[in-house]
Parts: sequence; C-alpha cells; structure tokens
Amino acid sequence: MMLENKIALVTGAGQGVGQGIALALAAEGAKIAVTGRTESKLHTTCELIRERGGEALPVVCQVKSEESLANCVETVVGHYGGLQILVNNAQEVPLGELHDITDKAFTAGFESGPLATLRMMKLCYPHLKGDGCIVNLGTSSAKRWDVNGFGAYAAIKEAIRALSRAAACEWGPDGIRTNVILPHAKSPGLEWWMNQYPEQAAEFIQSIPQKRIGDCEEDIGRFVALLCSEGSSYINGQSIGVDGGQALIG
Repeated sequence: MMLENKIALVTGAGQGVGQGIALALAAEGAKIAVTGRTESKLHTTCELIRERGGEALPVVCQVKSEESLANCVETVVGHYGGLQILVNNAQEVPLGELHDITDKAFTAGFESGPLATLRMMKLCYPHLKGDGCIVNLGTSSAKRWDVNGFGAYAAIKEAIRALSRAAACEWGPDGIRTNVILPHAKSPGLEWWMNQYPEQAAEFIQSIPQKRIGDCEEDIGRFVALLCSEGSSYINGQSIGVDGGQALIG
C-alpha cells in the first residue's frame, strides 16, 4: 500500500469528492481524519472505511471558523500523533451570474475557500514539515469557453491556485509538496446541476474527450492517492485537471 502508516486530514469528507478521496487514501493504507460540518455524514464515511479494514476518525469542523480549524488540527495530531497529508476539499460554492451574486454568498465562498485553505495550510505546516503533501481543490470553471454563471466561483478557486503555488515555492525546501487538482466528479453538487440544467449537462459531457463524468473515488480519489505517494515525490506546484481531458490548464 502506497500510503501505509500515513495520517491524512480531508475536509468536507462526509460526501462526494471528499468522501471519495478519503476512501481512496484509506485503501492505500492511510489513517484518515474525516472532517466536515455534519457529524452523521462523517460517521457514514468512517464506517465505510472501517468496513474495508481501514482506520478513520470523525472530526466536526466548520472551515469558516479559525477556532474550529485550529481545534480540528489539534484533535487529529493529538489522536494520531502526526500528520503527513492535507486535502482541502470543503467549499461553499457561489454560483450564478454576477448581478445575482450577493456579497454574503461571495464572502461565504471566500471564507470557506481560499481563507480556510490558507489557514489550514498554516496550521498544518509544522506537522507536515519533512515529508508532507498538500492537495487543494480548484476548478476548471475558470478555463471554460463560456464562464457565464461561474465567474464568482472561478475567482475564488483561482485564489486557491495562487496560494497553492506560493506554498509550493516557499515550503518546498521544508519538504512539503503542494498541488492542485481540478476535478470533474459525480458529486452531489454536480448531480444537482445536471438535473437542473439537463441540456447544459449534456453539452458539458460531450465536451469531455472521454465522454463521462469521473467517479469520486475511482477517478478522483485514486489520483489523489497517487499524488500523495512516493511515486509523485517530484510533483510540486502543479494544477492538474482530473477531468477526462476537458480543460487546458495554463
């Protein structure tokens, strides 16, 4: 197993992409801190991991709260004795055309996205030094041919990409790698969008060379596990589309 005895903290791991990543990391031997807002969802993910023979710890965490983030990291390190992998997945998504985006929605997106990501990276930094890996989640929405309705969301996620590149450059000498994935996955959010806008969804799927949406665990999670493994030890500061070839990342 590629990640045997590694400790991983995954935010927003109660469902969707976060859950898929947690399951895939656990399948490769990592012990998983499953964090998120809804305790019942965290226990569901932990039970799935344990049923497969893995080890998991549920930790309720509100990523918009600096105190909650600090308590989360302290709890995880106190329980497992260390931390080698951080996956920043949790995010409130401000979708809609610019005239329809409220300050409240944009602020919530910023607080749960780039601000939470920055805070979490800084909190985990002392524990990641020497052999640490950070994976942050971006979006290819900023690379869409038509960004109608995705501008605010894309702006927030692009801020995460900029912070990740800085972390890769500044913390690389400390033995910490930082990368970004830009996934297409059958998350609850994407499935809701596909049901609400079936014509756009059909066009979207046709724009993917592989003509399908990725699976949260098999396609997204397993790639994250590879990215956190020794086989990817020289991959740092990259933004990687995990999207069947749909977006050109520049």
